[in-house]
Order: sequence, then structure tokens, then C-alpha cells
Amino acid sequence: MSRIGKLPVNLPAAVSVTIGEGNVVKVKGPLGELTQKVDPDIKVSVDAGVLTVKRPTDQPRHRSMHGLYRALINNMVIGVSEGFTVEQQFVGVGYHVAVNGQTVIFNLGFSHEIHFQLPAEIKAEAPAVKKGQNPVLIMKSHDKQLLGMVAAKVRSLRKPEPYKGKGIKFVGEQLRRKAGKSASAK
Repeated sequence: MSRIGKLPVNLPAAVSVTIGEGNVVKVKGPLGELTQKVDPDIKVSVDAGVLTVKRPTDQPRHRSMHGLYRALINNMVIGVSEGFTVEQQFVGVGYHVAVNGQTVIFNLGFSHEIHFQLPAEIKAEAPAVKKGQNPVLIMKSHDKQLLGMVAAKVRSLRKPEPYKGKGIKFVGEQLRRKAGKSASAK
């Protein structure tokens, strides 16, 4: 049995789950609503505030989908009840970030500003920065998959480089640094 798949998903009081036509799971909570189509072989059931996911056989295909769909549904429940947050730090001289509604404006050392349009499900803020600190962009959403995709797209605008560590990184991320040319010379 899958260790992840066999774990039950406890539903908070404010969250409701419905399983519709075609094995579509809808999760509704105070922060929003999410849907996920589940493979027809996998059985999803809700009983007394506990959601369980079951598989019909021990085929490798069923085993892999068992844990996958349980994790996706669990992330949906957490998202509509608590939400997810991603913080990104901008390391580099002259790097700035500003939020104007659903548009994020980046100054990343290029000759021009980059205007990035956020999806409606994501809320962003860029707190004021004190002198000597790096700017931070905080994004919040109830959809973990969408938030991760947008955060990866923002990071791809200026990936951290291994020599000086300049670029866009996640807060708390440990970068693998390399010694420069002068470090190996004797």
C-alpha cells in the first residue's frame, strides 16, 4: 500500500468536498474553489469529514496514481482553507520589484523594466526595503500548482548565478557557490 495514498485527508469544518460526474473532485473553502479530475480507476470517498482515496489493484500504474491523487487533493484542501505563500528574494545591485495591482514590475539589471502580469488567483506584495537589504516579493494563492509555476517563471527571469549569487532566489534557498578563477591561482 502507498504510504501517502493510504493516509486519510481530514477536512476542516469550513471545507466541503463533492465528487461529481466523471470522477471530478471539487473542493470549496473560505479562500476559493478548486477542481481536479481523478482517474476513473481511483475511488475517492468522503465520510464524516474524512476523505479517503482507494485503488483497485496493485498494478504499478494504480500504485503511482494512488499517492499522486491523494497528495493533489490534500494540497487542494490545505489551499482553500489556509492558502500557500512563496517568498522570493532579489539579490543584486540595483534590483528592485514593485507591485501595481496584478502587474509586477522588475528592475533586474537589464536596460529595460520587465512588466509581469499575474493570474487573478495570485495576490502579490513587495514590502518596503530598508537600506542594505534585498527586495522581497511575497506571493499568496490557494492554488499550489499555479503558485509554483508563477514562482518558477519569475525566477527564470534572472536565475541565481553560482559565483556571486546574484539573481532571484527563494527565501531560505541554499545556493551552491563556486570558487572563482582567482581562488585556484597560486
